[in-house]
Amino acid sequence: MKKWKFLFFICFCFTALSLQAQEIADNALGLRLGDSDGFGAEISYQRSIGRYTRAEFDLGYRDSREFDAVKLTGIYQWVYEIDKGFNWFYGGGAGFGSVDFSPIPNKNNPTIAEDPDGGLFVFVAGDVGIEYNPDLPIVVSLDFRPELGIIGFKNFDNKLNFDIALGIRYQF
Repeated sequence: MKKWKFLFFICFCFTALSLQAQEIADNALGLRLGDSDGFGAEISYQRSIGRYTRAEFDLGYRDSREFDAVKLTGIYQWVYEIDKGFNWFYGGGAGFGSVDFSPIPNKNNPTIAEDPDGGLFVFVAGDVGIEYNPDLPIVVSLDFRPELGIIGFKNFDNKLNFDIALGIRYQF
């Protein structure tokens, strides 16, 4: 039984590696909306690097009760075709940003608020998602981007953040 499982695993790996990739647009510009820690919006730019690879750069703003943040993310992606117009992609990258925390009321004296330090944060990120590319110059995507803080303050240092977003981009 173990031999069959191993053979199945090897066949699966070779099949996954031999999938045909979808040709992608040279450029795409649009928005990426969503986040796990409050609402976030990003201006998103994708640039084709190879026939089946691209770079994505996102400049975004995050807003929640505890903080406001601006961040820049760069992701290298591989794109594969699922069916006509549907693709899936995965990749990895990194980013940095600046965070400003909201004042925290003092429990002993409610008239005085503590102002936590904010500042620069750095993170690494993975990315996996699906996209629909109809016969229009528009592409719609849904992706999952886990981000791990490397350097940062409070909630941004050594914390795994699961960023889920809907993207819509104009291709040219």
